Amino acid sequence: MPRILIADDQPDIREALRLLLKGEGFAVQTADSPATVRQELATRPPSLLLMDLNYRRDTTSGTEGLALLQEALAQDPLLPVVVMTGYATIELAVEAMRLGARDFIQKPWDNARLLSILRTQLELAMALRASKRLEAENALLRGERAPALVARSRGMVSLLELAAKVAPSDAPLLITGENGTGKSLLAEVIHRASRRAAGPFLTLNAGGLSEGVLESELFGHVKGAFTDARQDRAGRFELAEGGTLFLDEVGNAPSSLQSRLLRVLETGAFERVGSSRTLKADVRLISATNADLEAEVASGRFRQDLRFRLNTVELHLPPLRERLEDIPLLANHFLALHAAKYHRSIHGFEPEALQALARHTWPGNVRELSHAVERSVLVAAGPGLRAEDLLLQAPRPGTSLEDMGLEDMEALLIRKALHRHGNATAAAEALGLSRSAFYRRLQKLGIQTG
Repeated sequence: MPRILIADDQPDIREALRLLLKGEGFAVQTADSPATVRQELATRPPSLLLMDLNYRRDTTSGTEGLALLQEALAQDPLLPVVVMTGYATIELAVEAMRLGARDFIQKPWDNARLLSILRTQLELAMALRASKRLEAENALLRGERAPALVARSRGMVSLLELAAKVAPSDAPLLITGENGTGKSLLAEVIHRASRRAAGPFLTLNAGGLSEGVLESELFGHVKGAFTDARQDRAGRFELAEGGTLFLDEVGNAPSSLQSRLLRVLETGAFERVGSSRTLKADVRLISATNADLEAEVASGRFRQDLRFRLNTVELHLPPLRERLEDIPLLANHFLALHAAKYHRSIHGFEPEALQALARHTWPGNVRELSHAVERSVLVAAGPGLRAEDLLLQAPRPGTSLEDMGLEDMEALLIRKALHRHGNATAAAEALGLSRSAFYRRLQKLGIQTG
């Protein structure tokens, strides 16, 4: 049964519309203010929003309603919105439609016309969602994913505006931020918005490879360059020709390779391992790190000139705990993705679930939120996700290391070190591990960085 959210600050209007729509077989939700609309959209997303453009703050201009319209469509671009007002003007109608409203109704309305508009828009929305769902499922079957960054917080919106400005250029970019904040996703979004979008987008994690393997992966090698080099092999700089190379954990690149990276950035020139033939790379480099590069430079572990070359523009992704207003938006975004992936008819979050999401500290940031929503989609019994479906782990009173298994204890200590120090290099040093030993443990325990 389609659910329609009626938003109007006049009780008689809400009641008249509720009775009309209920009599036509619709489920009806009502809201008396923009704040209530926002809450309903976050907790129980409707099939259609029928909303007034004028509220108590501003009774004639429609400004408050137009802002609410933009917020609703930012949260769900496929949501059909029909706007209505008792102070209609052509200019206001045109502006509402320009911002994404599907249709416009003037009060007092004609019942037959109103019902016709609502049914038409619901049918169109259903067809569009089905098409998008099929497209997403086909993309999953092909092993693809469509990059998307979802945000409304001021810091993230400013970051995305800056990313949009620098995306068309070929300038090297440095993306910083904690593990799980979405650095690789931001890099892919920038690539798709660049002039190199038709070219390849390749990734490489500099932190998880030994020095020799990393050199070969970046620059390639020729047959006989080392014991296992049985044939010539192109590296990432060759394979990414005309496109973008995303180098994650660049702060962990061995010092012996940093000079070669600097040379590629300055001249585009490099040689395969074991070869004296100079090649040229037409590749844009986007790097990422969760390390403090200034501290790495001060300690002598990272070249100052390479740091300057990498961060022509630096983009810092804030942790999820600093963008709390994005959590409902992100949670609904992940819900739509995972519900389509697992063919579950789940439409929103119960209020207690949203409160649980807001209370959680999210040490794993956006990646942890996505995993939590994915789990909840798999275990949920009803159409709305409950707090208990999220399976968020809170520290239990009295829990101690003595009560844990060896792997659980090791995973806990590593996660705590990563959260406390903010990057893999510092966490490894704090735990008394070499970089390679630390990354072997991350791989063994299934702990991801980046």
